[in-house]
Amino acid sequence: MMYNIAMFIPITQSKMWQKLQDDLGEKSSLEAGNGYQYLAIQKSTPVGNYLYLPYGPVVEDVAGFRNSFKSLKNLAAKTDSIFIRIEPLNAELANNFPSNTIKVKDLNPKETWLLDLRGSDEDLKAKLPSRLLRYYKNAEKNGITIETSHNPDDIHYLLDLQKALAKKKGINTFSETYLKTELAQPFSTLYIVKYKNPETNQTEIAAAGLVFDDKTTRYNLQGAQTNKGRTLHATGILTIQLIKDAKAKNLKTFDFWGIAPENAPDNHPWKGFTNFKKTFAGYERDHAGTHDIILKPLKYKLYQALRKINRKRKK
Repeated sequence: MMYNIAMFIPITQSKMWQKLQDDLGEKSSLEAGNGYQYLAIQKSTPVGNYLYLPYGPVVEDVAGFRNSFKSLKNLAAKTDSIFIRIEPLNAELANNFPSNTIKVKDLNPKETWLLDLRGSDEDLKAKLPSRLLRYYKNAEKNGITIETSHNPDDIHYLLDLQKALAKKKGINTFSETYLKTELAQPFSTLYIVKYKNPETNQTEIAAAGLVFDDKTTRYNLQGAQTNKGRTLHATGILTIQLIKDAKAKNLKTFDFWGIAPENAPDNHPWKGFTNFKKTFAGYERDHAGTHDIILKPLKYKLYQALRKINRKRKK
């Protein structure tokens, strides 16, 4: 039986996200009950299985959260899981977590920046940085164009930029297969910013970005730009286009997908991104963060120990 939960359900807890998991070859369960709904993805490790709920469970209140946990424990028993990894949107739920819950490194951003798209076009324009609006207005005159694609083969435009950024900053990227599978979903759109170099008369890639849309929200998940794109303000121009297109689709919210904590040091890897995102007149939303509910303590300790060893090997 499916219950109608009259509250915000993030795309990562939806049927659409379950379809993505199916296409990726992952096992998952979409469940609903009295005051809750969740999508639990089954993950495997050398030690055993665990359940991961990206930005879930979705609950109406504390009672709904407790009901969801009862359901999750049953599912964990069926899948022989050693722990359940949760990320509720409501930060206040952290006060009601089971005693066998611990905080772990956040997988999805704990804080994010949102822009309200409702109201008139003039209302929205007032929320956008005037400097970026000028760049956007003059983009075509400066040889900058923006295209969209739903062809998975075009994901290389984004992946090539991400690989260059990852090499520079020493971070990991998603695989080509993963990104292709994302772009193949009906909720996904790839944006490609191109620039006609007047010196060579050749068209070059300046930036690319991947967005997901559900019924209410556009999620600005991934993006990257070239050095030339940076001087052209390609990311800023692209972000204006993303917001305008979301507004045209009658979506309610633009989710910038992650900002640094309030008092983050200047060397925080997201500091620059955060400063950029906050030039838009939006608002912050704090989530509960990533937590593990430990069901089998001894196996969980072994899982953590193996993870530490693997991280040291990678370094």
